[in-house]
Amino acid sequence: MDTATKPASVPPPARDALARLTWFGPRYGFAAILLALAGSFFVFGYASAYWRNADMDFMVIYNALALNDGRPQLYFDHPAYLTILSVKVWFQLLHALGWLDAWTLSAIPPATDRAAFDAAMQAAVRAGRVLALLTATGCVAIFHALIRRIVRDWQVALLATLAFAFSGGVAVHLRILRSELIAAFGMVFALMLLIVVGRRSATWRPLAIALAAASCVLGLENKVHAVLLIAALPALLLPFGSAESASRGPWIRPVGWLLAAGAVLLAVLAAGTAKPLIVAGLAPQALADAGLRPIGSPGTYQSVLLLWILAGMATYAMVWRVSVPETIAAMAAALGGAALGLLALNVSYNIGDVVAVMNPLERMLSFADPETATATAGGVTGIVRLLFEGIGMVLARLTFVLHASARPTVFLTWLIIPGIVYAWRRGERQTAVQALLLLLAAIGIDALGIRRGLKTEYFIFTDPLIILAGAVLLDRLDEIRTWRLAFPVGAALCAIHFVLAHAEPVHYMTKQRGPEEICLWNKSYMPLLPLPWCPEPPPRT
Repeated sequence: MDTATKPASVPPPARDALARLTWFGPRYGFAAILLALAGSFFVFGYASAYWRNADMDFMVIYNALALNDGRPQLYFDHPAYLTILSVKVWFQLLHALGWLDAWTLSAIPPATDRAAFDAAMQAAVRAGRVLALLTATGCVAIFHALIRRIVRDWQVALLATLAFAFSGGVAVHLRILRSELIAAFGMVFALMLLIVVGRRSATWRPLAIALAAASCVLGLENKVHAVLLIAALPALLLPFGSAESASRGPWIRPVGWLLAAGAVLLAVLAAGTAKPLIVAGLAPQALADAGLRPIGSPGTYQSVLLLWILAGMATYAMVWRVSVPETIAAMAAALGGAALGLLALNVSYNIGDVVAVMNPLERMLSFADPETATATAGGVTGIVRLLFEGIGMVLARLTFVLHASARPTVFLTWLIIPGIVYAWRRGERQTAVQALLLLLAAIGIDALGIRRGLKTEYFIFTDPLIILAGAVLLDRLDEIRTWRLAFPVGAALCAIHFVLAHAEPVHYMTKQRGPEEICLWNKSYMPLLPLPWCPEPPPRT
């Protein structure tokens, strides 16, 4: 054959990096993630000494044991309300099944019987750690279900789930009883749910907004730091609308006004039911009894936050053409859902919990270091200076070179930042803005949390935002998956993510410190539980 007539060589088809990274498939891939979580839990953490992670394992378990003994809850700092209640019910269930004897405070042997005390506490702490595993697994499953609705490609969703499951925050909370996981995931659930329902009109959309509002308040009831994510929600949600967000169906007909009126009536009833809690939590004497100094007049910044949320909803409605009746119904649903979430405090009422939830900033400042306390007392200038210092320290951690961190999502930001620039230049402006706002929110919240050292436990508040930013970018930039370096970079990122996520758990298991440091706070947080290694334990009454 004449060479001039030979067909031109056809380049081999580009290989899809995401297909190679998710070769298990959607179902088996998700099952593999859950199995890996369980394996990580049992290898790193479950069998370690019961006093190894006493802060906050001991505090939560002590209060659960006390509640099961008919005694009042003591711990109100975070206030870890839902965590303590869940452990209380979990211990009751295990005892009813005959699997746990040490389910009340009176069932714990005295400290003088060291062997019996150690056995009882080891059983209680291990039971609590199993609950931590179940809680973390449930959060991962819900995250996976929602991310499947946010992104178009199941492969992107599976990788995002892997990143969340082995993020620094989940890796720590998988095996420790702390307040951050439930609090942070309440916010993340609300954000993801609102993204899903905001993209497409539906008659029941206000009901989803009510559920999201209740989830936010429940998160706040577990850790007051959740207020930072609540404040960020209006800005984060604004660019996630679409052409299909515009109201349809009954919301653009006269019946929509009747639905809105019904929503307002239900919100008023819910708010009226929750009013005693609000009044009790904002009472000046209650704040004084809790040792908190109010920021301005009681209720001032709380009202500003509420107006900010309502203004964000109104702005969203104008940008994405949501009708006035649906907007009114959505605002009423948000208020009603928040009120219903607040009523959860009545399940095990204690004024200390109510005060902490209604005054989150005051409670946060009670843990501030001296420099932060001095700066905030100095007015706006000092607060702005601290914020910029915090941003600088967070950016140094994101380099990993200037400040090493046991945080896998640090390396994800190395791809997100150029990805935002690339998406903008490629014409995916809305996607770029979505990712940018998520990343900026994560940096801003970390900048405030860094005043307490930005502990690994706090990563759970912002890691999901970083992962969401990466997921929305990867979902829209289809051509990236066929780039020559896409697979090796993706494989390396997955490996680093998995390995670095275990840095802190391994550190917990191998640190040489004994239990003696618990004696520094035992009498304050566990007055009725003497410890065998602490001198002169107080008598139990």
